[in-house]
Amino acid sequence: MVEVLTHPEQRGLQPASPGRKRTRSVITPAPATPPTVPPRPQGDLDTATLETINWLVDVIWPRTQPRCSLRRAGLRWLLAYLEGHPGRTWQERWVASGLNDGHRRIRELTTGNARLDGELGHSLLLLCCLRVIRPSLAAFRVNSFVRYHEHFEAAQNDPDLERFLALVNKHDTSGHFKRCARFDVAAALTTQGIAFADLSAEALLHYAIATREGGWGAGYESYVGHLAWRLMAESGHFPVHVPATLRGAMRTPAMTPTELVDRHNISDADVHAMFVAYLTRRSHDIDYSTLRDLAADLCGKFWTGLLAVNPGQVDFTLTPEDYENWRAVLEIRRDGKPRLSADAVLTNIRAVYLDIQGWAAQEPERWARWVAPCPIGSRETRSQAKTKRRAKERMDGRIRLLQPVLPAFVGALTARRDHLHNLLTAATDAERDQELTVGSKRYRRLFTAGDARHALIHGRPNIRVLEESTGRKLNVTFAEDASFWQWAAVETLRHTGLRCEELLELSQLSIRQYVRPNGEVVALLVVAPSKTDRERVIPMTAELFHVIATIIRRLTRNRKGVPLATRFDKYERITSEPQPFLFQRTIGQRTEVITPETLRAELAKLSDALSVGHPELAGCRFTPHDFRRLFATDLVNHGLPIHIGAALLGHLDVQTTHRYVTVFHEDVIRHYQAHLAGRRAARPAREYRSPSLTEWAEFEEHFDKRKVELGNCGRPYATPCEHEHACIRCPMLQVDPGMIDRLDEINTDLIARRKLAQTKGWLGELEGIDLTLQFLKEKRFDAQRSAQRGPTNLGIPVIRAE
Repeated sequence: MVEVLTHPEQRGLQPASPGRKRTRSVITPAPATPPTVPPRPQGDLDTATLETINWLVDVIWPRTQPRCSLRRAGLRWLLAYLEGHPGRTWQERWVASGLNDGHRRIRELTTGNARLDGELGHSLLLLCCLRVIRPSLAAFRVNSFVRYHEHFEAAQNDPDLERFLALVNKHDTSGHFKRCARFDVAAALTTQGIAFADLSAEALLHYAIATREGGWGAGYESYVGHLAWRLMAESGHFPVHVPATLRGAMRTPAMTPTELVDRHNISDADVHAMFVAYLTRRSHDIDYSTLRDLAADLCGKFWTGLLAVNPGQVDFTLTPEDYENWRAVLEIRRDGKPRLSADAVLTNIRAVYLDIQGWAAQEPERWARWVAPCPIGSRETRSQAKTKRRAKERMDGRIRLLQPVLPAFVGALTARRDHLHNLLTAATDAERDQELTVGSKRYRRLFTAGDARHALIHGRPNIRVLEESTGRKLNVTFAEDASFWQWAAVETLRHTGLRCEELLELSQLSIRQYVRPNGEVVALLVVAPSKTDRERVIPMTAELFHVIATIIRRLTRNRKGVPLATRFDKYERITSEPQPFLFQRTIGQRTEVITPETLRAELAKLSDALSVGHPELAGCRFTPHDFRRLFATDLVNHGLPIHIGAALLGHLDVQTTHRYVTVFHEDVIRHYQAHLAGRRAARPAREYRSPSLTEWAEFEEHFDKRKVELGNCGRPYATPCEHEHACIRCPMLQVDPGMIDRLDEINTDLIARRKLAQTKGWLGELEGIDLTLQFLKEKRFDAQRSAQRGPTNLGIPVIRAE
């Protein structure tokens, strides 16, 4: 019997689908239905006497005698005040008093005794905990109870609530957010008059939204309910269809075709029904974002614009005059500027006419009445090809600008990350106002009142310093975290050529390994498709493996495994299942994957920051997709066959890869075309047939031939050595850290040869030796850096025999 070991928190999930999405369920916020018998943890106290309430209070929350007497006086005064209002139960009298409206606090009532005035809020707290009074959310929040959850939990005798509190205590977060989760549940149960078992997703969502809208979060409105929701979802308290996070439940879901059409206020019922039917049929072939844009073009830009020209229009038959007038309306946006996407709108509208003509032959009863001659000729949409050529030219120019400065950009980014990491390490243990020197910069440790409050609430302060030369204050905790994820994203993008969405979909389950017959392990990265329906596998180089290992090491600090996080797909408006995603960050109570917009903004800020100290980077702004184009260009310009590059990039059509490649020199073009022609002549139509045993053995042998004295050669399969086995100078050589001593021997020999060449006057030999020494220095540095990397448990599933 064998068992596949998976991520420790990932039981029941499917590791084969790192980006598997869950269907978006709409949760309608609504308070819980009041139970027939309300919770009575201490018995029926609806009409209890003062003596009974005082006795229960003393038993549940014992106090010293002076404080106990004051508390009894507060309860006596408050209950006497409520008795002066009509009603049979204390709840009816509370509502009749007007205090349930939340317009004033209980402390605003005047007793004539200053000490007693301050005790009234605590007296109301006790009555709420005993379920004598059920306040509205407004009345509950306006009274600002201190440590309400602690008093509430002591009085409930609710096993379900106790199990939830145990989960809160075990959760890996700050004590402040644990208290927030406990308070949120206690407040929701109190204001809705229910037990924990009756706290549904709709009820908790209602509490969270009402608290935000009322501004009652004491500055933490955006975090209300998040941790409580997450724990209740993970523990199975909510049904399976409920989103795993509160943020997922609050997000606007994907709109149906009917809702998309309704946004444009189409009054003609027949036209409205036709648009709904058309969008419904197209929705099976395109994603939601494309469907939404198509609805905007069809219902908004086309039909609404057409009615502005001809209010009596009832079908798709357009006169030449109406069409020209509509085109004039289309060309100008509402703000008076020209519409740059007019060609795309024309393409979509022309497709609608042609679709209806084709569908009418199959279903004339539905579509025949809408068939009309298409007023948009094919020539009018041909300008898109010209637009694409201009866009390709602009992108090629951009890549030609960015490629030469890429090494400088990566070097500056790595140096920035290392500097901030060293600064954080040094400043963490520094005393207040202590001077620090990191690299060539001097800092002074700051510790403000805000830092002290943060340490008191969350258990640790943010590390802040003052840069002496500029007087700039720096939050090193935030800066170091941002620089790390900027570095991780750039390194992963440039070594893989992933799309932005594919990068953010990477998870711990994306890491795989292939064990060769000789026992050698090849690390692989499984990329979930973002634009196609095909997964692909990318062999990991040593540099990429280091980046992935560093990410996992960071995520598993003080944890047993990578935390589970959710990812929101804005194109489909759905949230993924909780997965151990790699590019995740924890903000407050939320743990979510970095969004594409955030990643683009971070890279823009990074480009601007690095250009300050590096003039060669001035005017260069990198985007995530730039690294994909740079990767494709580098692959092809170094001789990799175009179809292999297409497979690595996830392109179904080789021509798409052609459009990604930016070529720099004519000789590279000739070299590539000759190489491609030779490959096609050698392997014509059977390019992708299943390999034979002989071919597979040849493929295996390729990895053995890449082994050299100093390590491994990283050249692609079926390509010869292009550097005549001058390995020290070859960028493909990956030096084994165990061969550093051999590098030292080669270095000593080269220095001796250099002295001889200098003595003999062999200037040509001298130049070659100097170049080799420079390459050797770089190889030695890379090998030493690899040797310093500690082992990292990547959590790859393994087979365990029992």
